[in-house]
Amino acid sequence: MANSLLIIEDEKLLGSELARHYERAGWDVDWARTLAEARSLFTKKAVDPLLILSDRSLPDGNALDLMEEMRGQGNISEWLLLTGYGSVPDSVRALRLGAYDFLEKPCELERLDLVIASAARSAQAQRRLLEQTQERHRRFSPEAYVGRSESACQVRDMLERLTRVPFSALIIGGESGTGKGLVARILHYSGKRAQQPLIELNCAALPHDLLESELFGHEAGAFTGALGRHRGLIEQADGGTLFLDEIGEMHLDLQAKLLKAIEDRKIRRLGSEKEISVDVQILAASNRDLEEMVRNGGFRSDLYHRLSVFRLQLPPLRQVKQDMDELVPLLIAEFNAKAGKQVKIIPEDTWSRLKAYDWPGNVRELRNVIERCVLFADGPVFPTQWLQLPGQVVAAAAIPETADCIVLPLDGSMALDDMDCYIIRTTLERYSGNVTAAARALGATRETLRYRIRKYGLKETA
Repeated sequence: MANSLLIIEDEKLLGSELARHYERAGWDVDWARTLAEARSLFTKKAVDPLLILSDRSLPDGNALDLMEEMRGQGNISEWLLLTGYGSVPDSVRALRLGAYDFLEKPCELERLDLVIASAARSAQAQRRLLEQTQERHRRFSPEAYVGRSESACQVRDMLERLTRVPFSALIIGGESGTGKGLVARILHYSGKRAQQPLIELNCAALPHDLLESELFGHEAGAFTGALGRHRGLIEQADGGTLFLDEIGEMHLDLQAKLLKAIEDRKIRRLGSEKEISVDVQILAASNRDLEEMVRNGGFRSDLYHRLSVFRLQLPPLRQVKQDMDELVPLLIAEFNAKAGKQVKIIPEDTWSRLKAYDWPGNVRELRNVIERCVLFADGPVFPTQWLQLPGQVVAAAAIPETADCIVLPLDGSMALDDMDCYIIRTTLERYSGNVTAAARALGATRETLRYRIRKYGLKETA
């Protein structure tokens, strides 16, 4: 599909020449001779050009007025402006509005081709970024927090409210695996900063010294091994969101430095004397009770109160098992799509087992279990035997055994010696207690098998 170009030029000879030239170059060209014609193309034909090449001065006005008007309506086309005479105020206004370039007539066609090609690359990159942002917005809307329970509805309602306001900081609480990372992405990609960066950091994953460097950055020579300048994560998140997971693991000294950065909205790289202004929304998460840590001196009270502009507590899965009615089919559909499976039927026994389990790993554990079962499924029926939930033993009838096959549960319900005993006893039963035949089937000597029979107190006939 050809890239689209809108030419706004009142000089007929120049306009027709440019239109023919870029049509031959493979562009899909529209040509408007006045601002009114250009507005008509935008409104009635709904054109959305990749580039707009426009004369600045047209019979019915200044093209910068149209550019400002279209920018206000969300137009993201790259604008190239041509003028017969230079004007410093117009040049400044054009750049302020985001024009790609401001060229004086006459402009050589070869130079214009180079600028057009460069502007096209810039416009395509912006379109891709916008498409990615829109996709993430659709994927991480508040509705992505699934569940019908009262707790899930309250969390979803809070997320919808938060995405509409420009809050500065928030604490997300909840056990490991309850979806704190998902909530952080929802708040960012559905909020006011969706087109700015989301930077994530697990504070428990790095030692204290490295964590400080990652957060604040460093200059070359700031410490041994610092060979070049490094922009810290706070600086990288400027204009966007910084998600600090497991913030309860952060050292007290670093907490004090983080608090100052949040309060002052300024940071200083390690080894630097210069302060850098930043505008960052902070999302802090922890599976520990930060209030209890404050009382015990494990977390700074001033940082806690600065971060807790809002607090969002996520419920553990064991308290909202009714949410599995939506979660399980959703996860099955996701892994069906990834693995090319067609699992559609969930037996009642499966639902009973899923809801009888307390899920200490919460949604993360549920997700892993569903992935395993879908990957091992042989048809449309969800394979209950692959749940392998601790404390639950699948009935022997649920796993068919053949004459040359013995099935053992790998869910921790049987010790290694119990498995050994079960294999030997089952084999003896199949060969009517004949040690010689059983030893042959197990690939062992008669002496080894007899030793294990005596060890486990089993019976033999020969």
